[in-house]
Amino acid sequence: MHTQLIYIVFSIVILLSLIFDLGLMSKKDQKVTIKQALYQTFFWVGLALAFCVFLWIEEGQKPALEYLSAYLMEWSLSIDNIFVFILIFSAFSVKEKNYGRVLLIGILMAIVFRIIFITVGVALVEKFHWLLYVFGVFLVYTGYKMFIANDEDDEFDPQQSKVYKFMKKILPLVPHDGNGKFTIIENGKKMYTTLFVVVMMLAAIDLVFALDSIPAVMGIVDTKTPGYEHTARLVIYTSNIFAVLGLRSLFFLLRGAVNKFEYLPQGIAVVLIFIGIKMLGEHWINQWIDKNTQVFISLGFILICLTASVMYSIFIDKTTTEKSVVEIATDDDQAH
Repeated sequence: MHTQLIYIVFSIVILLSLIFDLGLMSKKDQKVTIKQALYQTFFWVGLALAFCVFLWIEEGQKPALEYLSAYLMEWSLSIDNIFVFILIFSAFSVKEKNYGRVLLIGILMAIVFRIIFITVGVALVEKFHWLLYVFGVFLVYTGYKMFIANDEDDEFDPQQSKVYKFMKKILPLVPHDGNGKFTIIENGKKMYTTLFVVVMMLAAIDLVFALDSIPAVMGIVDTKTPGYEHTARLVIYTSNIFAVLGLRSLFFLLRGAVNKFEYLPQGIAVVLIFIGIKMLGEHWINQWIDKNTQVFISLGFILICLTASVMYSIFIDKTTTEKSVVEIATDDDQAH
């Protein structure tokens, strides 16, 4: 009953926040400025952190810190989502005034898919605990592949993706946005515009990212302790939904600077490998370290890896820029 009450509070907060975000902080067909995006990002991050405090008061330290760790994990993985979102918008020539509306619908669909995905995943893990070891191997492998990947190896072409090719087969598409509409009538037939295609692709791509992020969250949250199952589900649901809802404002804030975080994928990769190894060695780790201490270690490790990778990316970018300026100045001097 107590957990159900928290779900109700969470649902009311999300609903009111969406109304506030859309009604007061966003306007239809209006370009979102960096300043607006910054306010919206502060709003969603602040709300997520406030919920962490609420969870601490209602459920205690352990679930609150698990929630914070899971939220940070999801939030950092969102930056990869944003890079792909930018490619999709560019490939289908989406007008900037339509960005907000398309992102919102795509993200709300992604939340529905994630809820289904989490529900099925948690139910399977509760019934077959050995699946956590499968997730552990998967995370170690994914982290390794992410760490050694080159940008050229993973160049994503939205128009060559399986999702787009599938939609082309089953739906009558038109090569334009229908003046901001998702469907239009042409020659008496219902046709789907590029905006509809983009919305579906955003939701589908987020689901693909969820294949990495949700097992990672399950590795952070204690899903095995008897009597803790309902709290574990609450932590997984809420951390995911808050992170995904913040995607829209994060997109507008980082779209011009997302490439600056060059080494963030390596930081995320190290975290995924860490969580995967933790899942695989859980039986032995539990004999030496209690659950509360494990939560602190996971949170600290995630913070250190993500902060270090972002700072290193900024330092390298700054060093490269300064080096380029010096080289240009030297070339100019030699020319004179």
